[in-house]
Amino acid sequence: MQEIIATGVSRHHQNLKEVILSYYQLTKPRIIPLLLITTAASMWMASEGRVDPLLLLVTLAGGTLAAAAAQTLNCIYDRDIDYAMERTRHRPIPAGRVQPRDALLFAIILASLSFTLLSVFANLLAALLAMSGIVFYMAIYTHLLKRHTTQNIVIGGAAGAIPALVGWAAVTGSLSWSAWMLFAIVFLWTPPHFWALALMIGDDYAKVNIPMLPVVVGEVATTRQIWIYTLIMVPATFVLIYPLGTAGVVYGLLAAVLGWKFIQKAWDLLQNPEEKDLARSLFKYSIVYMMLLCAGIVVDSLPVTRYLTANLGENLQAIVSAIPMLQ
Repeated sequence: MQEIIATGVSRHHQNLKEVILSYYQLTKPRIIPLLLITTAASMWMASEGRVDPLLLLVTLAGGTLAAAAAQTLNCIYDRDIDYAMERTRHRPIPAGRVQPRDALLFAIILASLSFTLLSVFANLLAALLAMSGIVFYMAIYTHLLKRHTTQNIVIGGAAGAIPALVGWAAVTGSLSWSAWMLFAIVFLWTPPHFWALALMIGDDYAKVNIPMLPVVVGEVATTRQIWIYTLIMVPATFVLIYPLGTAGVVYGLLAAVLGWKFIQKAWDLLQNPEEKDLARSLFKYSIVYMMLLCAGIVVDSLPVTRYLTANLGENLQAIVSAIPMLQ
C-alpha cells in the first residue's frame, strides 16, 4: 500500500536498510564534516595542541548530533520548496520516504542526545552553544531570513560559525577573543562560499522565490559582494597571529598562500560574473580553503611545531647577529 502525504508524492514502505538510509539523508551528512573541522581546530588552538582525545571525541560527537538535528529540522521546514526544486526533490521528506512528524521526533532525539553528551562530558556552556546553533539556524536563518531577505546567508552564517565557539568552550569552559576571532573568520567566509553556490544554482532559487543575492540583484552585484567579503576575510585570518598571538608562523604561511589563491579566484569571478565554471571553482576551493586553514591551526598549535619554529627563529637571529662580526 501507499499513503499520500502533503507534498503530493506517495510514501513508499521501505525495508530497514532503506529506512536507516532515509533518516541518515535527513541530516545532510555532506555538510557536517566542515562544521566538525572548525570545531576540532578550535579545540586544538584552545588547548595549545594538547587536546584530550576523549574530550575531542565527545565534542565532535555532540556537534555531529546537534548539526544533524538542525539539518533535519530544516528539511521539515523547507519540504515545500525542496519538492519544487529539482536539486532537492529527492530528499526523504519530499520524496515521501519519511513523514514530517517522524522527522521531528528524530530531530528532538538528536538534539537531546547532543545536549546530554556535551553537558555531561564537556561542560554546560558548550552544550548551550550547540543548542543555540540549532535555534539560530532554524528561527533566525530558516524562518526569518531565508525567504525574506538577500542578506539571509550573511546573518545566517553565524549558525555555521558557532561550532568554533563550541570547540573552544569544550576545552576552556569560557570564550576568549581568539574564540570569537575564529567565529568571525567562519562568519566572513560563509558569504563568498555560499554565494558562489547560489551563482551556480540561481535558477532553482528563483523558481521557489528564495531571494538569494544573485536572483535579486544579479551576477555582477553578487560577485562584487563576494570580492568585498574576500578582501575582509583574508586579512582577518591574520588577527590570530597579531595582535591575539594564538597562531604562529606555520599557520601564517599557510593562511597567506591560501588567502592569495582565494583572492585570485574571487578576482577572476569578479571579471567574469556570468561564468558558472568560475563560480563552481570558487565554491569548491572555498571548502578546501577552510579545511586546510583549520589543518594549519592544528599543526601550528602542536608543541613540536612551536618548539621547532622557536628554535629556527633563534638560529636565524644568531646568524643575523653574527654577520657584522664576519666583516
